Amino acid sequence: MSILVDGNTRLLIQGITGREGSFHAERCAAYGTALVAGVTPGKGGELFGGSVPVFNSVRAAVDETGANVALIFVPPPFAADAIMESADAGVPLVVCITEGVPVRDSTFVMRYLEGKGTRLIGPNCPGLISPGSKAKIGIMPGDIHTPGKVGVVSRSGTLTYEAVDQLTKAGIGQSTCVGIGGDPVSGTTFVDVLELFNDDPETEAIVLIGEIGGTKEQQAAAYIKEHVRKPVASLIVGQTAPPGRRMGHAGAVITGEAALASAKVAALQDAGCHIIPTPADIGSTVAAMLAR
Repeated sequence: MSILVDGNTRLLIQGITGREGSFHAERCAAYGTALVAGVTPGKGGELFGGSVPVFNSVRAAVDETGANVALIFVPPPFAADAIMESADAGVPLVVCITEGVPVRDSTFVMRYLEGKGTRLIGPNCPGLISPGSKAKIGIMPGDIHTPGKVGVVSRSGTLTYEAVDQLTKAGIGQSTCVGIGGDPVSGTTFVDVLELFNDDPETEAIVLIGEIGGTKEQQAAAYIKEHVRKPVASLIVGQTAPPGRRMGHAGAVITGEAALASAKVAALQDAGCHIIPTPADIGSTVAAMLAR
């Protein structure tokens, strides 16, 4: 099985005619995802790739094609409006790849989505994939993934790819891989994804990759300790980062004791997680965990 996306996913892409949108639209479709629509205001009636209809609005795209997942490739000033437009059209899952969305906009969007029945992943995330040509929703390289029973959730896009590559080379397949994004204000959290993996009967173990900044990893640790019945391997990066300096992601900055890598590692260790010492040890640590 998988979580969030599978062979029934019907994808629409907002910003499909832009450089990034068109590039990744082709790769999502090539992986086997059912790409049913694109949305670019003013270009309604065109065809992307000769077969995918482009609409002026998400509402028209959903009504015409039955799209149930929206993937957003629009510039930062317009990302919030794009997310809310998809929510207003009743799209149950929205994935926002856009980096640099103002925190104020993200905060407004989170409040707007309350009670809407729409789950947001991102912004500033790589997306998610359920391997085996089920569905690829985002910018991750599809060829490194292989179907299996280990779920992956990460704040870091690049480290998601590194984790998956090591797992695949170790002969360990993945059920679904979710990049939740590294912004300080974002949609789906570690806890949300952990709950889904915990309830998925065919996900037998979980890999969690966190980093400095915020307290999302501590929240995940508390949930794991109380609820998760499956083995979890966790990696926290940024152990040598200096306080007060942003490291990569907008949210990766040490602003207090709780934001330190050491505090996060301690919380996850206390929750019973198998600690991955360095990014180079992901595959070997998970293999050892599964062997036990």
